[in-house]
Amino acid sequence: MRFKIALQNIGKQRMLPIDNQYFLSAWIYSVIANADKEFARFLHNHGYALGNKQFKLFCYSPLLFEKYKIWKEKALIEVLSKQVVFQISFCLNEAAEKFIIGLFNRQQFYLGDKFNGIDFSVTQIERLPDLILHSDDSPAIHSITNPPTKNYQAKSPVVISYKSENEKYARYLSPEEEGYGELVKQHLLQKYQTIPDAEPLPENTEIEFLPGNKPKSKLITIKPYTPQQSKVRGFLYRFSLTAPEEIHRLILGAGFGEKNAQGFGWVETCGAETAD
Repeated sequence: MRFKIALQNIGKQRMLPIDNQYFLSAWIYSVIANADKEFARFLHNHGYALGNKQFKLFCYSPLLFEKYKIWKEKALIEVLSKQVVFQISFCLNEAAEKFIIGLFNRQQFYLGDKFNGIDFSVTQIERLPDLILHSDDSPAIHSITNPPTKNYQAKSPVVISYKSENEKYARYLSPEEEGYGELVKQHLLQKYQTIPDAEPLPENTEIEFLPGNKPKSKLITIKPYTPQQSKVRGFLYRFSLTAPEEIHRLILGAGFGEKNAQGFGWVETCGAETAD
């Protein structure tokens, strides 16, 4: 399920770091922790695990500003409008809707680093209509042998990494590299298996990934100005995905690719309809 959250600038500061998604992630974890410390600790330390893979099963979009100015030389965004919005999604059942709304409603927080940031207040949170994933001329339920194909646009960088036995560090791959599509398939199937009470998919489940345009590389700084500072490379691009409905709903609820809980892999369907 997806939610739209509206923020109001309640201070005088107007500057935000361009790489602000880590700070948004930290605030989301703090909101969850205040309501349920054990669940927040579980998400942060373990997530939903499958072997040595861990998934948080939530994601969020980049911040959207009505008016802003980019200061590239300072790596800052000057926010010129009072209201800022973003979306957040969870792989949770319908019963969690009121719980999520209650968690985030009327929260006040500081977003930014020790040099630049803004004091915000949550003024509104609303559940967004579920997306209709089938077209008018297609059945709502597809068989495993005839899975639907949907087009997506990555709104935040998609991360797919690979580490061989001879490599010390994992490499962040471009969708143009050989083997990328197979890694996407493996990652989606592993992530799906960690969803609580999810119906198992057949072993011959078809998943096909096709990039649709020239990818744009983005290097994002995580935990800036700390000993744990690191950089993550992802790619912005359009793509089509042929997969069962369950997989399409998974990426809309939990994000596409890796590091979704840090704001990577927020995708939206191209020309999607919405349910009433």
